[in-house]
Amino acid sequence: MKERIRQRAAEFGFDDCRFTTAAPPATAEVLRNWLVTGQHGEMAWLARNAHKRVDPQQVLPGARSVVAVAASYGGRDNATSDQSGESCHPSPITRHAFVARYACHADYHEVLGARLKELCALIDQLGGPGTRSLWYVDTGPILEREFAQRAGIGFVGKHTNVISRRFGNWILLGEILTTLELEPDAPEKNRCGSCIRCLDACPTRAITAPFQLDARLCISYLTIELKGAIPVELRPAVGNRIFGCDDCLAVCPWNRFAREGRLMRASAWPELGALDLLALLALDEAEFKRRFAATPPARVKLRGLRRNVCVALGNVGDETCLPPLQAAASDADDLVAEHAAWAIQQIEMRGRVS
Repeated sequence: MKERIRQRAAEFGFDDCRFTTAAPPATAEVLRNWLVTGQHGEMAWLARNAHKRVDPQQVLPGARSVVAVAASYGGRDNATSDQSGESCHPSPITRHAFVARYACHADYHEVLGARLKELCALIDQLGGPGTRSLWYVDTGPILEREFAQRAGIGFVGKHTNVISRRFGNWILLGEILTTLELEPDAPEKNRCGSCIRCLDACPTRAITAPFQLDARLCISYLTIELKGAIPVELRPAVGNRIFGCDDCLAVCPWNRFAREGRLMRASAWPELGALDLLALLALDEAEFKRRFAATPPARVKLRGLRRNVCVALGNVGDETCLPPLQAAASDADDLVAEHAAWAIQQIEMRGRVS
């Protein structure tokens, strides 16, 4: 039965499919402490459904097994700068925007979700009458990284992301909770060793210790999850990033074993990796929806994108960026206007110094 599920997952394009039990996660106390100390920031839903995250039976009563899948979004360039310890984002002198690698594809929730739905139906069919299954792609109240490690997909690295020995850390996860009992696979053990490249690479020191991440400092959180103003003291570290940050992922030495995944390769949008900051600042609502529909950056909406673009221009822009920023500083949206005013100040300060 496991092999039929694994074979079907491979046919759908998943790069790995493994199995574990639906036993409560061992990291429940870690989650509670993280929430109590407020390190989740404004992601209130994490606290709201924490009781479900630490007890799969509250998500799916009678759950016995978890099917964990992975899809690699690594590319052929994994071995270029990833092994050197250098950041893979564009040079600070460019006016191009940086978008996290996973976001240069169609929305992975849709890509993986459509296939997990069908895999879920197969599991219910194999289990017979009364079998119930639920699938999630980074959307359900479960601790997916622990299940991925327990199933043998990979291990949770010091940057708190899952690392696969075959795909590095360029992987997306999906899970199916099911009442069907399936023999668990062997778990993966941690293989970080003494390496701390990810801690050293983090621009904002959001990885406060091995295996500990303060989301409030993370550039991915700041540019995606945070809805208000980006803290002034953190803005210079954002660089030209407008959606996410790959620095801790890019330096992981396990990426030298990465292979290009089949599923995400077919949904790549490489043009998202070469966006001009000034062109983005000029977008209106209709053009934003046209360009970013069905992609991860759509999630931040136009005001969030323009906020992020203003910060990026404040970090990498020159005097030619001042006119459009001055227009943005008069924007009716106070969030955009304040970040544009900050960007103008940064560019003018650099001009006086030079």
